[in-house]
Amino acid sequence: MQVMLLGAPGAGKGTQAKLVTEMLNIPQISTGDMLREAIAQGTELGKEAKKIIDAGNLVSDEIINSLVKERVARADCKNGFLLDGYPRTLAQAEALKTAGINLDHVVQISINNQEIIKRITGRRIHLESGRVYHIEYNPPQNEGVDDVTGEALVQRDDDKKETVLKRLEVYHQQTEPLVSYYKDWGSSGDVNAPVFNQISGLGSVADIFDTLKKCLV
Repeated sequence: MQVMLLGAPGAGKGTQAKLVTEMLNIPQISTGDMLREAIAQGTELGKEAKKIIDAGNLVSDEIINSLVKERVARADCKNGFLLDGYPRTLAQAEALKTAGINLDHVVQISINNQEIIKRITGRRIHLESGRVYHIEYNPPQNEGVDDVTGEALVQRDDDKKETVLKRLEVYHQQTEPLVSYYKDWGSSGDVNAPVFNQISGLGSVADIFDTLKKCLV
């Protein structure tokens, strides 16, 4: 099964992706992981990407599309894969389609901006261990300090409100149009079109996963 999860940052895609890949025994394909691997291995694409990143620029769609095409051709994708963070734009979605990489299911995890801001800005991290807390949903025993070491917790720059608002703006401009793209394609009658479903990202992880599982049939 070839699956893609769509949703804004903070919608819970990463958590649900892990559960789906474990259930289906398929790899989770992240463009970030692919870039790091290609750079570490010194492949031609990796060298090209490193030059661009080192110059402070964004890696082109052409490189990302090539990395994805190479990755899904590997043996561990024989029984399927889950795309994480790709495609992000209509151009990338068209490239995926042109490459003949068909998806079986596209599931949008829908959640409002207000809840996303609350989720992300409330995160607090213990840097040494990577333990994650939330000031409302999973608070430490003592405010502002790690339960195990008593050391101070921090709020990452990525989790600050101004950064979250910027990420949401980019999502709504560049990635949200994919919702209509896959919804329209799914209802077009094209045999290669993925089945599109929209589910709520509100509720417990287990409840959301139960709803998600029902879509993947």
